[in-house]
Amino acid sequence: MARKKYFLTIDTETTQTDNIADFGAIVSDKQGRIVKECGVLLADFYTDRDNHPLFHMGDFLGGAANLPKRYAEYDAMLQDGRRMLASVSAVNRWLARVNAEYQPVLTAYNLAFDRGKMRNSGIDCDQFAESFCLWHAAANKWGNSRKYRQFVLDNHYFGNRTERGHMGYQTKADIMAKFLLGPEYPDEPHTALEDARDYEVPILTKLVNSTKVADYM
Repeated sequence: MARKKYFLTIDTETTQTDNIADFGAIVSDKQGRIVKECGVLLADFYTDRDNHPLFHMGDFLGGAANLPKRYAEYDAMLQDGRRMLASVSAVNRWLARVNAEYQPVLTAYNLAFDRGKMRNSGIDCDQFAESFCLWHAAANKWGNSRKYRQFVLDNHYFGNRTERGHMGYQTKADIMAKFLLGPEYPDEPHTALEDARDYEVPILTKLVNSTKVADYM
């Protein structure tokens, strides 16, 4: 009997020093059933606010002026149990147990970005035998379709205008989720566990049930 296939979907929220402050991970099967999840703030970086302040860039996430609010939201998560502080070594132990039990395929919405930040932070993302970028796979599957382009036009989901006046259409996770799940689907909160669980896993599930393995891998 063939071994059941599992996926490990990673999402990260980072610091201005290219380390991870908020780490989210979901283990799910092909049907989208979640069997394990991890949502932690990395004590190594989150608690060192002077040396590792949370990421912001321009107006993204409200910019520098929004940092106190971002910290307040995360601190509230710690207080009500939606997050706990964990060390990098604790995350690595969790990942090693997941790999031993499930041998999942690693993915993320922009895997190169999240993998780079994991390596910077000392998180072992190289132990997984198989991986693919969910963003690239989803964009290849749906992003060039006439239906998706019409969806972008109808809802004005364009990127920033270039110096030459061009505007590309967006394929980020919450836009792709709105396309697949309905335009009323809310915007991403930009918190790691919630983004992975509520946006990336649904995209992943739609993808793997409608695409040949050789195409998305």
